[in-house]
Amino acid sequence: MRMIVGLGNPGQKYASTKHNIGFMAVDEIAAHYQVELNHEKFEAEYGTFFLEGEKVFLVKPLTYMNDSGRAVQALMAYFQIQLDEIVIIYDDMDLPVGKIRLRQHGSAGGHNGIKSLISYLRGSDFNRIRVGTGHPQHGSVVDWVLSPFSKDAQPDVLRSLDNACGAVTDWLTQDDFMQTMNRFNRKG
Repeated sequence: MRMIVGLGNPGQKYASTKHNIGFMAVDEIAAHYQVELNHEKFEAEYGTFFLEGEKVFLVKPLTYMNDSGRAVQALMAYFQIQLDEIVIIYDDMDLPVGKIRLRQHGSAGGHNGIKSLISYLRGSDFNRIRVGTGHPQHGSVVDWVLSPFSKDAQPDVLRSLDNACGAVTDWLTQDDFMQTMNRFNRKG
């Protein structure tokens, strides 16, 4: 089994904000595979599909970003999904809009959703796709991540979502996150 988790905040108020790029990526993947996220369990919304005989979960935790780990850990335990069978997609201010970076482990880098996952999963060795949101030139970081992308940034946002979907598809079909990481990190 595999689980693809997009981080974000539930509700229309947050739907198009930078902090919800993980949710947007899961929606892109769901559209690609024609999957509805029509199940709810353990404070998460999810849908499933089969690819080459393997069950794949697409997940959006509904716990709000800062407590994402609670929902993910409960789903992993219930469905007996291992740490190397997940990928977490989330926003990263240190990357420019339009860029993605894949990692297999690392620190939270100040990201509260990742801090929560590291705490609940009792470790930081899980696959990640970081999606760039850029850094604010002025003003607060909180205001930045909870604001929508500008209209000018939309082509770059769409490119990053397409690349995140491509990376997930590559990982699902090739079954080697290191190879996927090498291919997609090289794209720039």
